[in-house]
Amino acid sequence: MYRIAIGSVLTALLLTIFSSPAGATFSIVAFDPETGEVGVAVQSRAFNVGMAVPWVEAGVGAIATQASTNESFGPRGLALLRSGLSAEDVLEQLIAHDEGRENRQVGIVDVRGGVAQHTGDKTNDWAGGIMGPNFSCQGNILVSEAVVAGMEKAFRETEGELAVRLLAALVAAQEAGGDSRGKQSAALIVGRPSDAHPEYRTRYIDLRVDDDPEPILEIIRLYHILEGTDLALAHIRYAEEYQESGDEEKGAREMARVSDILDGALDRDDTSPGTLNSLAWFLAINDTDLERAHQAAVRAADAEPESFEILDTLGEACFRLGRFKEAVDVGRRALALSPDDEYLAAQVKRFEAERTDLEPGEAP
Repeated sequence: MYRIAIGSVLTALLLTIFSSPAGATFSIVAFDPETGEVGVAVQSRAFNVGMAVPWVEAGVGAIATQASTNESFGPRGLALLRSGLSAEDVLEQLIAHDEGRENRQVGIVDVRGGVAQHTGDKTNDWAGGIMGPNFSCQGNILVSEAVVAGMEKAFRETEGELAVRLLAALVAAQEAGGDSRGKQSAALIVGRPSDAHPEYRTRYIDLRVDDDPEPILEIIRLYHILEGTDLALAHIRYAEEYQESGDEEKGAREMARVSDILDGALDRDDTSPGTLNSLAWFLAINDTDLERAHQAAVRAADAEPESFEILDTLGEACFRLGRFKEAVDVGRRALALSPDDEYLAAQVKRFEAERTDLEPGEAP
């Protein structure tokens, strides 16, 4: 099984200026039938690839338009998919009257699992792609076909949510040699259906690295931060949606994702105290994986012992675990750091009310 092994990505290739907006590019478009997510991950030897190549909309599909990029293929293609056309029909319409089609490269996936791909005859070698169930990998100006073959293998064999599988595909592509002219920018865009949060339809995940010598490493770093904050919150929101609709199995799956994120955060030495604190709080207030939440809060508090926000999280985790004396002690430390905070004062009273270990005459 592939993992996002940051240390294994190859060092920088020869950096040479290339004029095409998304030249020397590899990408993957994919659909996850389990969650309804659609996504695109891309890396390029061009500035700001995330502005030009990836286009997604949950319930509709995903498109990557590259090589001599026709950015209009993104919104036009999504509109055609939205009208009910398949990925193949949309691709046919996009390139039928495009005078530059022989310089284009496009990958499309629809939410019925259909895929389509086009590489024009005038795109620069190596150029081509591989398609499979619910995904399409494509690239141009690559060192060899091994780049897209590596992407396919990694995507198929990696476990976890769609974003993780897409990132694994980028890592594998770079390990196989990647762009023959180097690397500069990357993007990861995922859309996911949600009635309560329609913003997730086009921007459930939206990460872009516009100009960096190691764009894949940087986008993975950013993804880990996102996991511990907005993405963890999104999983909790989906869990609540599923539970309210009576689908306990899917609700449990979403909460399990948060626990998985916490496991990864605890395994990494460079996880920030803020990320650990956010994850610990999300899990604690949802009474999920409390021992690990406590572990994360302890580690965050050790790193930033003067943070009353982190101490509040640690106190909450202790309280949820039934460690009431410890909760009171930590809560008082937090309040001492911010003595006028009414919320922290209320927390201390809440913790004190549950103490049952007092000696006769001892104040709570």
